[in-house]
Amino acid sequence: MRALVKTTSAPGLTATNWPDPTPGPRDVIVKVAATSLCGTDAHIYRWDDWAQGRVHPPRIIGHEVCGHVVEIGREVSLVNVGDYVAAESHITCGRCFQCRTGQAHVCKQYKILGIDRDGSYAEYVALPEGLLWRTAAEIPPEFACVQEPLGNAVDAALAEDLTGHTVLVTGCGPTGLFAIAVARVSGAAVIIATDTSEYRLGLAKQLGADHMVNVKTSQPEAVNDAIRELTAGEGVDAALEMSGDPAALHQAFRSVKNGGRVTLFGIPTGQVCFDLPNEIIFKGIRVYGVTGRRLFGTWYRLAGLFKAGLDIRPVITHSFPMAEFATGFDLIRSGQCGKVVLIP
Repeated sequence: MRALVKTTSAPGLTATNWPDPTPGPRDVIVKVAATSLCGTDAHIYRWDDWAQGRVHPPRIIGHEVCGHVVEIGREVSLVNVGDYVAAESHITCGRCFQCRTGQAHVCKQYKILGIDRDGSYAEYVALPEGLLWRTAAEIPPEFACVQEPLGNAVDAALAEDLTGHTVLVTGCGPTGLFAIAVARVSGAAVIIATDTSEYRLGLAKQLGADHMVNVKTSQPEAVNDAIRELTAGEGVDAALEMSGDPAALHQAFRSVKNGGRVTLFGIPTGQVCFDLPNEIIFKGIRVYGVTGRRLFGTWYRLAGLFKAGLDIRPVITHSFPMAEFATGFDLIRSGQCGKVVLIP
């Protein structure tokens, strides 16, 4: 098969012929219909410090995928040949305290598709049957393959009910954009989006954001004033920090009202200092850290959101044949894209 492989400890990927995968007793082989680029994959492509310490070539990368089951192992019972499926990327141990108490999304010993075992940037991928999610046939591949990262946005946005609430989303990368769409379909009253990119703020507007603020061209105090004005001086009910940028983190805590909540999804590149008394403690706010998706509760909830009218079309801005992967990673680096999908 053709695959994109991190063949050496250096930047880039190699498009090459690679042995077809074979299923273990509880594995299935999925013919990939679509797979999308993720920020994690961009780290591996650039071969930054994190990637150098985490990934061990050779490795087929990629973890956001959908396709059709073409072969099953002898002990597989959850899916059949021909099923249209997407996949969870976290392979949990099933034995630790977290797994045994309904918190498998924070399993201490989890492994990740495309990092710890070969992933989805290929014509075929071998997957444990427990990762698979049967997907409705009417969902096109470019949407079906992003259900995994979309689940991150569902958990970030809906850690608490948003119906009738004011919401701030700091950072309009793909997951931030997904969070705006989720907040909109979930009944948020007012959605404020901030970013440094006019391009991505334009996507935020298409997804239902009511107010867009470019923090690159606005002074921090002007941003604070704008949010106070939009919320009758109270601040927002919920702030979803999706960028990891230290300035955005502080903006989220400053903007939320007393007794509100802040959800943290974006990952800073280093330590961030906070004014704990004034930004968190005296405001009496609730802080949620989001990693991955709840397994599989988020997936069921997402299926319901699609039925309720969740529209993510504006987020999927580019689709390329897999051979043009370098163009996709260049777009991610430029920021002039939403979600980029590769088609084998």
